[in-house]
Amino acid sequence: MAQPALTSPFRIADVEIPNRVLLAPLAGIGNWFVRLQACRHGAGLAVSEMVSSYALAHRNRRTTEEMLRIDPDEGLVSIQLFGPDPDVMREAAAIAADAGPDLIDLNMGCPVPKVLKTGAGAALLRDPERAVAVARAAAEGSGLPVTVKLRAGIGPGDRSGIELAHRLVADAGVAAIALHPRSAKAHHGGPADYALVAELAASLGVPVIVSGGARTAERAWRAYEQSGAAAVMIARGSLGNPWIFEQLVGERPAAPSREEILAELAWVVDRAERHWGAERASRNLRKFYPWYLEPLQITGSAADQWQRTEDLSDVRVMLGELARNAVGASL
Repeated sequence: MAQPALTSPFRIADVEIPNRVLLAPLAGIGNWFVRLQACRHGAGLAVSEMVSSYALAHRNRRTTEEMLRIDPDEGLVSIQLFGPDPDVMREAAAIAADAGPDLIDLNMGCPVPKVLKTGAGAALLRDPERAVAVARAAAEGSGLPVTVKLRAGIGPGDRSGIELAHRLVADAGVAAIALHPRSAKAHHGGPADYALVAELAASLGVPVIVSGGARTAERAWRAYEQSGAAAVMIARGSLGNPWIFEQLVGERPAAPSREEILAELAWVVDRAERHWGAERASRNLRKFYPWYLEPLQITGSAADQWQRTEDLSDVRVMLGELARNAVGASL
């Protein structure tokens, strides 16, 4: 049976998602302006960066004020939480719900060692009883539909993620599953097993979202088509390329122009300053610059100049020079 168009809506519990192209949770990146950017370019739902349940329960100021910040202009938002303790998760989910998201997402697939050591992320694949208790607590604390992002398993051939997905839906009432069909040990390497997603989608009874391997619009469409999933999540493929959402929902036939890329970077700089303040933004933006400069073929010493900036006024001067050069080249 043919897949629904990516432009068609679908539902997660009582939340209607306007299309089937979603921004994945991006650890350390997916703040309000990154989500707003995805929304501006056509994402039907944006998931936040991974937020510690312990940090929320302890009312860590930066966590509550920055990581839970939702801009009024954002579209549908899901806050992603992680942590292994059901009681802490219940309290954290209640705090997160007060920020005004539409959904709560739980990370049970992160393969990073410092997360695994706490018993969170993909470590919960080894402890299904705890995983179910954590998901149930998140629903109780938030009063919102809960989704879970999983890996296929811990190592090659392990199907514990598939088994856990069924437990989470049956025993904890989880409303949707996002499956990255690689093992935790594989991280982002090796082929993604979209047949495994198709198997889960055919048997689960709630929406299954495919994640992983969707670095380009073409690969994202292939992942969606081969997996039989209800939707596709875009992660690293959106970094410096929010136009991927437009491409997938049919609103952009061509790659962005040089002028568009520079204007988008200027937009990011402005929102970063609003979010972090000028001093912190000047530091934190250094990881953003390569995503926009590389498509413009700005590399080597020219790119290093951006990494050495100490003041956003210098960044804006360089942006202005590039924009003038781009206009001159197109005349």
